Amino acid sequence: VQLQASGGGLVQAGGSLTLSCAASGTISSIKAMGWFRQAPGKQRELVASIGSGDTTYYPNSVKGRFTISRDNAKNTVYLQMNSLKPEDTAVYYCAAGQWIGVSRLVDFWGQGTQVTVSS
Repeated sequence: VQLQASGGGLVQAGGSLTLSCAASGTISSIKAMGWFRQAPGKQRELVASIGSGDTTYYPNSVKGRFTISRDNAKNTVYLQMNSLKPEDTAVYYCAAGQWIGVSRLVDFWGQGTQVTVSS
């Protein structure tokens, strides 16, 4: 499985960005997809996931601001990020696998995409 992420960039606080992650290969092995982020000096953390039946998960830090969705016809997952804060600045990684609740259990990673939020 290959994951191709796109959509990062520089945005002012309060602004919005949308990340995309397109999956290719043996995607039948994927049960969940999502996004992690890693800021300098910090651990990689899950910010959104979508699983079977389109069940979603968000940590409190992004709940109400981030929305994950997917287009099964395009094998693509999107992360809509609104009301961005400087603390959202990080490299964002697309992830996929059977279950992606923690980074060590992720089966597939996309390349990171930088999101920078200026104050």
